[in-house]
Amino acid sequence: MKRQRDADMAPRQVSMLKYALIVGFMMIVIAVVVAVSVLAFRKADTVLKDKVCTLTSSLNVQMQLNLKGYLDRMETIGTLAFGEEVTYTYDATDPKNDEYEAINTEKKISDKLYSLCIMENFVDYGIVYRNDHTVGKISNGTNALFGDKKFEAFEAMITDQRTHDGWEAGLANNYNRIYYVKRVHENAVLVISFYAAELEDVFDNSAAMADMSIRLTDQDYSILYSSDRDEVGTPLPDPIRQRVQGQRSATVLDNDYLVTVNATAEDWYVICSIPTEVILREEKEVRLYIILVSIVAVLLAATIGAIFASRLTRPMEGLVTRLDNKARIDQLTGILNKRTFEEVVEHCLRDALPTEQHAIIFLDIDDFKSVNDTLGHAYGDKVLAKVGSILRGTFSGEDYLGRVGGDEFAVLVNTVPEEGDYRSYITALCEALCEAFRSNYTGDDGRYKISASIGVAIFSPTLRDYAALCKAADEALYRSKGLGKDTYTIRDDA
Repeated sequence: MKRQRDADMAPRQVSMLKYALIVGFMMIVIAVVVAVSVLAFRKADTVLKDKVCTLTSSLNVQMQLNLKGYLDRMETIGTLAFGEEVTYTYDATDPKNDEYEAINTEKKISDKLYSLCIMENFVDYGIVYRNDHTVGKISNGTNALFGDKKFEAFEAMITDQRTHDGWEAGLANNYNRIYYVKRVHENAVLVISFYAAELEDVFDNSAAMADMSIRLTDQDYSILYSSDRDEVGTPLPDPIRQRVQGQRSATVLDNDYLVTVNATAEDWYVICSIPTEVILREEKEVRLYIILVSIVAVLLAATIGAIFASRLTRPMEGLVTRLDNKARIDQLTGILNKRTFEEVVEHCLRDALPTEQHAIIFLDIDDFKSVNDTLGHAYGDKVLAKVGSILRGTFSGEDYLGRVGGDEFAVLVNTVPEEGDYRSYITALCEALCEAFRSNYTGDDGRYKISASIGVAIFSPTLRDYAALCKAADEALYRSKGLGKDTYTIRDDA
């Protein structure tokens, strides 16, 4: 019996030992998985927050630049009103004016202003004289807002004494319109206004960041424009204001909000905000996924490494890739934006060997302003998009293409010829690029020829870093313009 009990005990002891080993091993696996999961949670949180902060800040800067471009265009259109001498010489307050001549003169000025007004969806585009007499388009709303003190009110809006102009919004708690005023002479000011809702195109946001609130405020943080139209004319919400007040350029991320702010030359603020829980929504999905993978790892300890490593990073990489593409690519032309182009080119040249062959090509669209002024900015955008297509068709996928200004583009040539010298290869590329531009026209009648002035700097012992190559290419570009445009100049200091 004792031997039987001993015999029965041995299997039980073996089973208990096996059970203890399994439990011990599982405890170790669980401890390791929990530790790794916690580290992964923290790393995912840190990486995602840093990346989103950088990309959101870049989007804010892009929107600030879009606003600057829009306001600059309004100022340019205002300047066009001075194309007729009579516009800035006629004074409706002069008691010596002949009534018949005054009527004809004002008609001529009014016709000029109305012809320019057609270019944009303006509410007002006219001249107000010191005696509150007006010429051009001055709306009933503006007349009702300022009454018989229009000139006094508009003259007070001129805040830049160097350019004799100024911007104003929120007058008399009317936030529907934005005004631009420019002095004509001591007794007259040019007045332009448009609805604040027109800024929707300026602050166009991608579907990837649809939950982001975009606002434009004045210096007192009253909202001039908001992606939520119901907010226009109200104070900036306190939680957002507390995070950006006194800041001209900043990014703030805490447990509640991610907020970025950038000030404009008009002392307005472009403010983007999004709840932290929204930007980390996908991180929560990643966390849940980690837990599921960890459970599988406990049950299948032998495959923990492969499952955990391969499946953890996939959702995060997808999120970062989508946000990264939005921040790196110029949305109009489909090529790299200025910031990204500089980063990748600097990195490429910094690691380049002295024997490598590279070249930087700068090109500027000739007389692009005349296309915008004649055919409109919407058509000008189509021309810029076409330039992006031309560059992609001329250069290979190994070359870096970038839009570095309004109508300025740059290319880092990474490809090398299979035969022949490198300079001849670059010359052939420039010839092909010029020919590609010559074959494209704008306007229904083909009057506007699209061409480019090109400057090239070739990588050499004296032209190695990005700054030196850019300076040399820029000098070559201006030499091409001096030669009559529609040509190229190659700088080679080898």
